[in-house]
Amino acid sequence: MVRISYLMRRLPHLSLADFQSYWSDKHPQAAPADSFSTLGVKRYVQVLPLETEARNLVIGPRTGLIEPFDGIAELWVESIEALERDWSTDKAKEYLEIFFKDEQNFIDWTRSTIIVSNENIVMP
Repeated sequence: MVRISYLMRRLPHLSLADFQSYWSDKHPQAAPADSFSTLGVKRYVQVLPLETEARNLVIGPRTGLIEPFDGIAELWVESIEALERDWSTDKAKEYLEIFFKDEQNFIDWTRSTIIVSNENIVMP
């Protein structure tokens, strides 16, 4: 499986709660009903950061960290070949444009990034 991770930061005028609310409640409505099957998406997860002091325990001695992301969208597709095949169709490109247009309502892409990766499972 190939994982696509969207590490996102919100637009400056949005609170974290507003960003997460839009992403969870409104953004899915922009998606055509068959968008995940068209794109070959096998799994989709929204990772919502916790506002907690326990984060300091995880950070530990690390310093100089960049500002945290406001959310991570994770999509899994079968393979890099499936990604290249499914995401290059005209229908897929149309759907990706729909997603991108709606993302401009809540994501600051100048401070966000996307990673396409393989998983190396160290501990199942």
